[in-house]
Amino acid sequence: MIYICRNIETRKLTTMKRLLLIIFLVGTFAAYSQDTIQLGNWTIMGKISLNVSQAYFSNWSQGGTSNFTGIGKYNMIADYKKNKHGWNNYLDLALGYNIFFEDLPLKTEDKIEYITAYRYQLHKHWYFTVMGKFASQFAKGYNYEVDSTIYVSKFMAPGYIDVGPGITYEPVDWFFVNLSPLTPAWLIVNDQRLADEGSFGLEPAEYDTAGNVINHARRVKTMFGAKLVAVLSYEIIKNINVGTKLELFSDYLNNPQNIDVNWQVLIGLKVNDWLNVDFQTTLWYDDDIMITDKDGNTGPRTQFRQLLLLSVGYSF
Repeated sequence: MIYICRNIETRKLTTMKRLLLIIFLVGTFAAYSQDTIQLGNWTIMGKISLNVSQAYFSNWSQGGTSNFTGIGKYNMIADYKKNKHGWNNYLDLALGYNIFFEDLPLKTEDKIEYITAYRYQLHKHWYFTVMGKFASQFAKGYNYEVDSTIYVSKFMAPGYIDVGPGITYEPVDWFFVNLSPLTPAWLIVNDQRLADEGSFGLEPAEYDTAGNVINHARRVKTMFGAKLVAVLSYEIIKNINVGTKLELFSDYLNNPQNIDVNWQVLIGLKVNDWLNVDFQTTLWYDDDIMITDKDGNTGPRTQFRQLLLLSVGYSF
């Protein structure tokens, strides 16, 4: 498997935030304990990193805005293997903000992704697999170019869950591809306002001529289709690693010819045991998600994100 706003709330930590804090603290303790944790048939590895940048301006004639950017990341792999049976688990958490000292913070990174897979070896490179995935985010997100006071996403809005049996081909230890032809999947938007607006591909609510809701939108969308996952993680030259994960999904129930794409790439340069430079990109396309561009045109769009990070971290 491959590889942790506009508003900062001052109330007590929510259950979700407490859970994140516990995970991070446990991971920090483990990270400084040993390089690899071996517990019987379990092998546990992980990485914690903090990516920061800062700029300060005072009476600077050329202009500029003082700011601080911080992104915390936590990745963990826990693999079980006994005879022909295996259970692989991958957790990827990220949360980051860009803080302008005269304004409120802007969220720059937010990710929860957990992938789990049971594997039974059929042949030398072939496995029967049942793979599942959960993905969401921690904090509220805003479209800062349009409105920085009304959130457009939050925890479990959206949330994605899928699970399905399939076949995995793994010819080498740094590459595998899995095909699950019968995969049920669920899109969850656990916020009625966002669901009524038809966010993330849901059918919007029904309104009367006065703009009042007649029938609220469903907050869960069920899909059933085929999913392909291809993963590569390889050290191309010493201390330079390339990791990429491609996910393709075709929904048999709704325009199966339109393929959803989620393609992540990470290029990591290891400077020393605690300093790394990471370049990462994410390309995402879902024809059910409508996006309004700067000219006011609404339709499906290819979404793209790129980050260049100087990170201080530790692997275990």
